[in-house]
Amino acid sequence: MATPVTSGSPAPTPVNDISSRGPQSPPDPPPEPKQLPELIRLKRDGGRLSEGDIKSFVGAVVDGSAQGAQIGAMLMAIRLRGMDLEETVALTQALANSGQQLEWPEVWHQQLVDKHSTGGVGDKVSLALAPALAACGCKVPMISGRGLGHTGGTLDKLESIPGFTVIQSPEQMQGLLERVGCCIVGQSKKLVPADGILYEARDVTATVDSLPLITASILSKKVVESLSALVVDVKFGGAAVFPRQTEARELATTLVAVGAGLGLRVAAALTAMDNPLGRCVGHTLEVEEALLCLDGAGPPDLRDLVTRLGGVLLWLSGLAEAQEEGVARVAAALDDGSARDRFERMLATQGVDADLARALCSGTPAQRRQLLPHAQKQEELLAPTDGTVELVRALPLARVLHELGAGRSRAGEPLRLGVGAELLVSVGQRLRRGTPWLRVHLDAPALSDPQRRALQEALVLSDREPFTAPSPFAELILPPTIAQQ
Repeated sequence: MATPVTSGSPAPTPVNDISSRGPQSPPDPPPEPKQLPELIRLKRDGGRLSEGDIKSFVGAVVDGSAQGAQIGAMLMAIRLRGMDLEETVALTQALANSGQQLEWPEVWHQQLVDKHSTGGVGDKVSLALAPALAACGCKVPMISGRGLGHTGGTLDKLESIPGFTVIQSPEQMQGLLERVGCCIVGQSKKLVPADGILYEARDVTATVDSLPLITASILSKKVVESLSALVVDVKFGGAAVFPRQTEARELATTLVAVGAGLGLRVAAALTAMDNPLGRCVGHTLEVEEALLCLDGAGPPDLRDLVTRLGGVLLWLSGLAEAQEEGVARVAAALDDGSARDRFERMLATQGVDADLARALCSGTPAQRRQLLPHAQKQEELLAPTDGTVELVRALPLARVLHELGAGRSRAGEPLRLGVGAELLVSVGQRLRRGTPWLRVHLDAPALSDPQRRALQEALVLSDREPFTAPSPFAELILPPTIAQQ
């Protein structure tokens, strides 16, 4: 584009024209890239990393020149010192650019949507939401993660289904979107490889709760998807990364702002994570409960989040005229079996034997349990006194299950896929002393006394009358252009 010239002012010298400049000294050489120890020291001491610094760090992560100790040190420096908005945008873009960009047919653009969760206990929303959105006409190229800290990972849950393959090439992803409308995949070496490395390192360096690292990890995987709209489920509460809603709102606002800076329409939902979501925690148990949701049944809090998050996406992408219309369309997809049909097709296309996929999606709950890995033993806990269930603390429950093998203590550690727990009661329900309230699925001979005590302390009873549990959906933060309408 030509440079504008104002009346009466001399014409600007063309950039490449040096004829009128007189003797020229050689241009200054570009600055030498900082070495990793210098970058770590700069951030450790509260300095600001330039876009070039961030690209250099991410490049070293991908090419293997960054040692594990250096990656951990930088993550901790970022965790303790933070990043401003421009640094976070640069980190997100650098992670996204570390691998192949996904390109889709132009006619798909409005249909391309996705959802991400910051992680919670019993959060199996993605397993039901992706196929429900596909049944509503969307294309959902969902790039998900593994278990991080005490929270379960969507990929780990799906891999509890024999044969399910989370690594798919971009070409395979496009085929899945053409034939099924959705896919749930992991970070292969072609797709955001830098984030895959940092994601595992965060899990074992106590940097899971860093706001800029969370933001960059979430959005880098979404930038490469070329989406029309994204909704992020930001959890708050006793079992969330952020205990208080105000802290979760800060992350949600950052996600929306960074998304806008990257040209991505992002909305963020704040949802409570004090109780487990639904009634099941653990990989195969959560798959079973997601299937119940796809049957049009299952726990009301799970269905509520699936329909409300889906409704937001249909509205943001222009596929529904209002949120309420979007919610109704997602609910209809759950109730009429079309979402479950998409889930079955996704399983079969991502490596699950077609007969097994059909049996899982058409069988009874008892039949499904026999088709998936299950634990060797079950142990029930009894209510210690009469009372109304005020709360089932999700964090101690998740910690005990982690000890029993449902979570990782180090990256790459194998999981016990059948280990988990079933809540036999609902918040607001009246209990009598001696009533079973929790069933633990375990491979160990029995719960230890400390584990049993921790689980019993997770049950909070009161004297008040029975009540209906509130929805976990607390607040929705919209991108500026939508919020101003």
